[in-house]
Amino acid sequence: MRDIAVFSGSAHPELAAEVCAHLGVPLSPTRVSRFANDCLEVQLQANCRERDVFLVQPLVKPVQEHLVELLLMCDAARGASARRITVVMPHYSYARSDKKDAPRISLGGRLVADLMVAAGASRVLAMTLHSPQVHGFFSVPVDHLHALRELAAHFQRHDLSRTTVVSPDLGNAKEAAAFARLIGAQVAAGAKQRFADDRVSISDVIGEVTDRDVIVLDDEIAKGSTVLELLDRLRELKPRSIRVACTHGLFAAGALKRIGEQPDVLEIVCTNTVPVPEEERTEKLRILSIAPALAEAVRRIHNGESVSALFDARPSE
Repeated sequence: MRDIAVFSGSAHPELAAEVCAHLGVPLSPTRVSRFANDCLEVQLQANCRERDVFLVQPLVKPVQEHLVELLLMCDAARGASARRITVVMPHYSYARSDKKDAPRISLGGRLVADLMVAAGASRVLAMTLHSPQVHGFFSVPVDHLHALRELAAHFQRHDLSRTTVVSPDLGNAKEAAAFARLIGAQVAAGAKQRFADDRVSISDVIGEVTDRDVIVLDDEIAKGSTVLELLDRLRELKPRSIRVACTHGLFAAGALKRIGEQPDVLEIVCTNTVPVPEEERTEKLRILSIAPALAEAVRRIHNGESVSALFDARPSE
């Protein structure tokens, strides 16, 4: 893979290094500096001319800093005559701004997608976008991966004969149903109403959970208010056990600690699309790596092979 160059922003260099290790290519250095007036400057410190350039940068806190850094990386690669620029964005935080559900409200998901294309991105590799329509916000090709196979491989180590996968709301029910099919489980969903970013109400759980092993599955956990509300409803139905899983473990405002303190939650599982600080981790947390999937997708993009074929194989036993 001589014509490939992989660079990382400052958001998650550990993941970028792991992807490069699976690809068998070096992680090219990036220099990020700041002018006296607080403006950022980025220099890609490896040759990009006529190369297939991949820029690894999830949009995580501080999101705006990492976004501008990514835009500057795209601009630097374009100015260095890169043959193609692929943004590898394991987490797209602006995907939550995906609909006009109030007057005069911004559509950040579409605006930021336009900014990336204007900066020079010619392709995007994303993981578990918050909603399907975000895919259509980009005017360049998007390869949309999911982490269901990695999560399935983890849970297949347990007895799944009496398992129900529970989606916190109907919006995530399709993903929960796909995951349930992978592990041979039933599926259920909460009837959720959101009043604010951190205030939700779940009135009921639709599906069979009584005396069953429950896996609560969501695309991301931020403040954890939805999961904690769902746990209250589940307890009323007396499941046999409860585990919590998500792709993006954002765990803002002490969410990981609050969920981990629930005595009936046996395990919290997420992937490493975003970094989880060591000091915030609990003994119940399990972090799965999606670096092999990202590396294989990068290899296929570079070689002009099908990325969707990645989902045809069954999860590893």
